Amino acid sequence: MWPQIDGEALNVASVLTWGPSYYHQKQFFTGDDHPLSRPGRLMHYDLEISGFPSSHAGHLVLLGLKEQDYPGTRRLEDWPTWTLPVLRWAKAQGSVVGFAHSGWGLEVRSKELPNYEMPGFDGIGANEYIVDVTHPDAVDFISAGDTPYVWELNIWYHTLNAGFRTRISGETDFPCITDDRVGLSRSYAKVDGLLTYRKWIDAVQAGRNYVADGKSHLLDFTVNGTPLGTRDSEIRLDRPGRATVTVRAAALLDPVPNESIRETPYDRTPYWDLERARIGVTREVPVELVVNGAVAATRNLAADGTIRTLTFDVAIDRSSWIAVRILPSSHTNPMFALVGGKPIRASRASIEWCLNAVNQCWTQKAPRFRAGELEDARKAYDHARGVYRQRLAETGSQ
Repeated sequence: MWPQIDGEALNVASVLTWGPSYYHQKQFFTGDDHPLSRPGRLMHYDLEISGFPSSHAGHLVLLGLKEQDYPGTRRLEDWPTWTLPVLRWAKAQGSVVGFAHSGWGLEVRSKELPNYEMPGFDGIGANEYIVDVTHPDAVDFISAGDTPYVWELNIWYHTLNAGFRTRISGETDFPCITDDRVGLSRSYAKVDGLLTYRKWIDAVQAGRNYVADGKSHLLDFTVNGTPLGTRDSEIRLDRPGRATVTVRAAALLDPVPNESIRETPYDRTPYWDLERARIGVTREVPVELVVNGAVAATRNLAADGTIRTLTFDVAIDRSSWIAVRILPSSHTNPMFALVGGKPIRASRASIEWCLNAVNQCWTQKAPRFRAGELEDARKAYDHARGVYRQRLAETGSQ
């Protein structure tokens, strides 16, 4: 793995031990950087819950673990059959946790974001995320860039509209989803001082990063002067008003369009690629300001590799989340604008979608829960339903 990491100039790479080779790979886990690491090139072993009893509910990524064996287990078959206990165990030891290849099981036909189709919740992506996100401090991020972008981002947008603050992180599931190369989707995180693995995962947890395929970049995203990932990514407005958004954006396209990518449906590889964002036959791409999942403003950007500062002026009439994207190539994490101290309840339709999604997820996952865990899982799902119902009551008619 090291030659691929070094060859792609990755500053940080998390090599995830997984089920099919767990007993062999776990010997490389130490909780520290791998000995091949050097300054600016860090390789660290952590864990993906793939090939474990809970994998049907969503593959988990556990970063910054200190202990790799779940308490009271001797074999993988002894691990929990659902995700929340695993997330809580990892969080208790300071791990940063999320879901891998988020789109699997969340397939929809729509190209819209957000859309209100109900996916099957019958795969290994961010399926049980819809439940886990309602439990405080249970999940930090979902992964993006490794599956069709509509499937990944739709569930994230809905939960952001419901007032949750999960972040996104880049992922390459090498060599399972792709054996092309590592670093197809990356998290560009801002850290202070000397780069360490802990600083990098802390930046992901704080949302002090953006996700990109490496062909476009969204740097120094601010709202009313507050940089992304500082002050909890939060700004406060006493009343409805306007916000000033800035971002330094850059992209690089070949002058001649690549029709083989442009004509490929979004659910076929490459899932994230700047070529899909090209405007006609020009060398421009749209940089979109997103407020509560809807495009509020667009600036066309020449994709010639030059960094340009873009400024948006946007009306904020209620508590909202704000992000910038070049789809499907790059996406910032959100900033949260709170108006009059009220929480974000941006869309009644989104919260209704989330509530229905909990019910759909239960139909797919409950049959595979171990009998001794079924009651705890039922309570966790009921908790999620209660949270969404409460937030529905708080939305009014929005």
